[in-house]
Amino acid sequence: MHTSDAILPDLSPAALAVTQLLVSIRDEQLDNPTPCPKYGVRELLAHVDGLSLAFRDAAHKDFGPTTDADPAATLPVLGADWRSTLPVHLADLAVAWQRPEAWQGMTRAGGVELPGALAGRVALNELVVHGWDLARAIGQHYDPGDASVAVSYDVVRPAGEGASPDGLFGPPVAVPDDAPLLDRVVGLCGRRPDWRPGS
Repeated sequence: MHTSDAILPDLSPAALAVTQLLVSIRDEQLDNPTPCPKYGVRELLAHVDGLSLAFRDAAHKDFGPTTDADPAATLPVLGADWRSTLPVHLADLAVAWQRPEAWQGMTRAGGVELPGALAGRVALNELVVHGWDLARAIGQHYDPGDASVAVSYDVVRPAGEGASPDGLFGPPVAVPDDAPLLDRVVGLCGRRPDWRPGS
C-alpha cells in the first residue's frame, strides 16, 4: 500500500493535548522533576519545543540546524517566551504532517535519516510520551486520544524475537498485558505508569 493510499496518523489530537497542559503550568513548577530522568519540567518543555521545530521542518524536508542537531548533545534551554511560542510550534507541527507529501520519501530529524512515513509516527510518539511525562510532573489529566496511543504503541513495541531489550527510550518497565494501552506505551519507554513526583 502506498503512503498516499493509507489513512495517515493525525498529530493534532496529541499536539492539542500537550498544548492544553501548558496553561496549567505555574512558574514554580518549572523545576519539578519529571519521569524523564535528565529533565525537569523546564528542560522537558524545551525538549518538546525543539522536537516540534525539528519534526515540523522534517515534514517540509527543510533541512538545517533544527533537523540536524542531536537532541541528546546538550541540555535543552527553555526560552523566556515559551508560553506564547510553544503552542504555535505544536500547532505548526501538526499542520505540517497533515500534508500527504510529508509522509513520502526520506527526511531527517535529530541528524538521523529516516523515511517520512516513520518520522511522522516518531513525532507523534514523542508528543504522546512527553505529554504524559509533563502531565505527571504537574499533576494534570492527560488524554492524547486512542488513535494517537495506538500509533505510539506500534512505534515502541518490540519488533519480535531478538529485538533489543533496551527499547527505544531505555530498559522497559514491566506492565500487565491487560493494562491500559497508554500505560503499556510508557512502560515500554522506561517509565513507571504509577510515577508521581517524589516517587
